[in-house]
Amino acid sequence: MKVFEGIRGVLIDLEGVLYVGEQVIEGAVDTIDWLSEHQIPHRFVTNTTTQSRDDLSRKMKALGFPAEPGDILSTPAAAAAYLRQQQLHSCFLAVSEAIRDEFQEFACVETAPDAVVIGDIGKDWDYDLVNHIAQMVMAGAQLVALHKGKFWQTDEGLRVDIGAFVAGIEYVTGGEARVIGKPSAAFFQAGIEALQCPAENILMIGDDIESDVAGAQRCGMKGALVRTGKFRQEQLATSEILPDAVLDSIAELPCYL
Repeated sequence: MKVFEGIRGVLIDLEGVLYVGEQVIEGAVDTIDWLSEHQIPHRFVTNTTTQSRDDLSRKMKALGFPAEPGDILSTPAAAAAYLRQQQLHSCFLAVSEAIRDEFQEFACVETAPDAVVIGDIGKDWDYDLVNHIAQMVMAGAQLVALHKGKFWQTDEGLRVDIGAFVAGIEYVTGGEARVIGKPSAAFFQAGIEALQCPAENILMIGDDIESDVAGAQRCGMKGALVRTGKFRQEQLATSEILPDAVLDSIAELPCYL
C-alpha cells in the first residue's frame, strides 16, 4: 500500500489494538518488537483515564510489551498541562482515584472550582453528580473532558463511555467542553512532538474510526483502522470517514512497513 511509504513514526492505540482487557491481540507483541528492532519511533496513545502511566506501563510489561511510562501519551497528564497553561488553580475532579495524583498541584474543591475535570468513573455516575457538575459549570467553571468517547470495548462487549455525560452537560449548560484526549488536535500535536517528525510521515493505528483515524487525519497524519477491539464493520460501511488503510490487526503492520 502506497499509504505506508514515507512513514517515519507510528502512534498506537492501546485497548482494542494491542489488547482487549487482559487478552493480547495475536501478533501485537511481535509487531512492537519489530518496530523497535527496525528503529521506527513509536509511542502508545490512549484515552484511558482509569490508570496512570505507571500503571499502564506495568500492565503492558506484564502482557509482554516493553513500554516505559514515558512512552505513553495519556489524557490525564495532558489535562494537567492544559490547566497549568490556562492558569486554572482549583478543580472539581470527576475522575478515577488512580489518576488523581496527576492533578496534585491543583486545589481539589467540591464547590466553586475554576474547572471541572471529567474522566472515567464507571458506575459512580448518577443524577446528583451530573446536576452538581452542571450547576458549577453554569456558575462559571470551565468544563474539561479527558475525552468524549461514545463507547469502549470490554470483555462483555461495548459499554457507554463518558461522551454521553459530557454531551448532556453541554446541552444543559449551553457551553462546550474543552476535550483533551483523542480526537483533539492538541493531543495529536503532542504525539507529533514526541516522535519529532512531520505529521505527514506519521501513521496512527486505532480501532476507533472517529477518535483515532479521523482525529489523526485532521492533523495531517495517516490513519489506519484495525478490525479488532471496538471495530464494527457496519460503522465503517456507513461512516463518511475514509481510513488510509484497514488492517485485520496490528500484526499486519510489519508486512507493509
